[in-house]
Amino acid sequence: MAEPVIRFENVSKVFRRPDGRGDFTAVDKLSFDIDKGEIVAVLGKTGCGKSTMFNIVAGLIEPSAGQARVIGHDPFKEFDFFRGKIGIVFQGDRLMPWRTALDNVLLGLQILNADPKTSEETARAWLKRLGLSGHENDYPHALSGGMRQRVSIARAFAVNPDILLCDEPFSALDEMTARDLRAEFVRLVRQNNKTAIFITHQLNEAMDIGDRVMVFHRPARIAFEGRLTAETSADARQTMRDDIMRILAIDPTPISATG
Repeated sequence: MAEPVIRFENVSKVFRRPDGRGDFTAVDKLSFDIDKGEIVAVLGKTGCGKSTMFNIVAGLIEPSAGQARVIGHDPFKEFDFFRGKIGIVFQGDRLMPWRTALDNVLLGLQILNADPKTSEETARAWLKRLGLSGHENDYPHALSGGMRQRVSIARAFAVNPDILLCDEPFSALDEMTARDLRAEFVRLVRQNNKTAIFITHQLNEAMDIGDRVMVFHRPARIAFEGRLTAETSADARQTMRDDIMRILAIDPTPISATG
């Protein structure tokens, strides 16, 4: 069998408390595999360690113990290897206000020193696919929240990454816009055979997006894991929903500022 695209083996992450009074564990012996083409939704309360796991996958922080492998490599120690291989969509669109929609999508390609002519063709094609034809020269202030997030998604896909990491990218949008973008995101991931981790704190969103739903308790460990397919019945979905609601209800995680 092919090696998983993402593999965590007994990964833990310990941080020093800001006040200097000891340490706290954000991730505790976390193990999971994600195969090529999977969309995995990670659900949990604020402070359960979702974002710490996300940052380990992205190579932004190093595990304190255990091993994280992404495409067979250590994402922290081999950070440069991942240039162009991971695309990130954040909660905020993080567009540069002085760059047009087209120039924002071009940013990643420019960082990778891609051919300028080919890059512009690619950026325009992605804006078109995301319904933004005619807005290429608009600046972010002239775009709605949903349109700005579409530009952000186009920017992530434009570099043709193997993996997409999404950190609550639709949470600031109204539900109708978020629903449309969720469907569009899933369609694009499927069509382009990408692998995705999608962090959310909304149960409906997790079940709309994920082939697999992992529920975290604090410190980040898997309290529940379930799979969904097009053949999953309404009754089975409701059972999963009830199970997740029960698990979240008994999660002792307090509300905090860290994810």
